[in-house]
Amino acid sequence: MTEMIPPLIDHIHLRSVHLDEAMAFYQAIFESLGRGSEVRSGRDWLEIGSFYLDQADADTPPSRIHLAFTARSRAEVEAFHAAGLKAGGNDNGGPGLRDYHPGYYAAYLCDPDGNNIEAKFDERVA
Repeated sequence: MTEMIPPLIDHIHLRSVHLDEAMAFYQAIFESLGRGSEVRSGRDWLEIGSFYLDQADADTPPSRIHLAFTARSRAEVEAFHAAGLKAGGNDNGGPGLRDYHPGYYAAYLCDPDGNNIEAKFDERVA
């Protein structure tokens, strides 16, 4: 039996100050790539596959990037967090279950440039 290796990147989440313009831009480029029918959007968000865009505001200012990597276990999430702290990252949410959906186990670090980097283990697909 061959072991299935999950993708390295789980999702990308961007926050925009100029959301209307950003949504129009992303819709246009996804259309040009033949993927426009896959885009879902609401009043203040746009999503396609593993890409998510929403509105920046006073509580959630624009981010350079939120990048989530797939982990294969809780232990990998914990190792990610420890190694990142040791390598100079700043804690942005220690390892633990999140309320995004059942079985979402993640940890967050800010890299030296302030980007929000996540490791996520989804217990629903383990």
